[in-house]
Amino acid sequence: MAGLHKLTAIAVKSAGPGKHNDGHGLWLVKRADNRGQWVLRLAIFGRRREMGLGSLADVSLKQARDSAAHWRGIAKSGKDPIQERTRLSLEARYSDTSLRTIAIEAFEARKAELKGDGKAGRWFSPLELHLLPKLGDTPVGLIHQNIIKDVFAPIWHVKADVAQKALNRLSIVLRYAAAKGIDVDLQATAKAKELLGRSRHKIQHIEPLRDCLRQFGLSYAAMAGSSSMA
Repeated sequence: MAGLHKLTAIAVKSAGPGKHNDGHGLWLVKRADNRGQWVLRLAIFGRRREMGLGSLADVSLKQARDSAAHWRGIAKSGKDPIQERTRLSLEARYSDTSLRTIAIEAFEARKAELKGDGKAGRWFSPLELHLLPKLGDTPVGLIHQNIIKDVFAPIWHVKADVAQKALNRLSIVLRYAAAKGIDVDLQATAKAKELLGRSRHKIQHIEPLRDCLRQFGLSYAAMAGSSSMA
């Protein structure tokens, strides 16, 4: 088609700073540091608009052409391509119900009530270490007690404190998902706990003990050492 595909891969790579036209509204805007941005110029409802199609580092010439053709088609159908892309992006964001996404959202919602906005990582790390590597991509609505049991079984009797924290965090995440209107089993963690049984490992609340010892100017390590020598 006349007026299309004026650029070549070599020309894109060697192009100097400035605006380079590929035809039918697709432009490569190159900077002095050799970085570039693909831009599509469109007439939307009688107004000229510019729509970014991505950086040169991430989007090839062919990908930019395919994307430009797609959004030109959207414009011809009577829709605003920029608004349509925003709508699709929001739909994709809110349709992502994976455990990882919901867990991050739940964490963000609780930050204000956590010490230091949770930057130390203690709230999120049990999920990040023991749940998300195995269940992160699983839709939260599909998580049930048997899946949870299988994940926790290897650590339930050897890392009871960490396992309990992770299970409690998961319960909070499920409640957050339910508040968003996602159909989840709010009893899944309680059911999993029944399936796992009573832990044989005694949970040691070390942090409160350390805080108590500090008040008397004592060291937990020193106390532990003297206990082992007794």
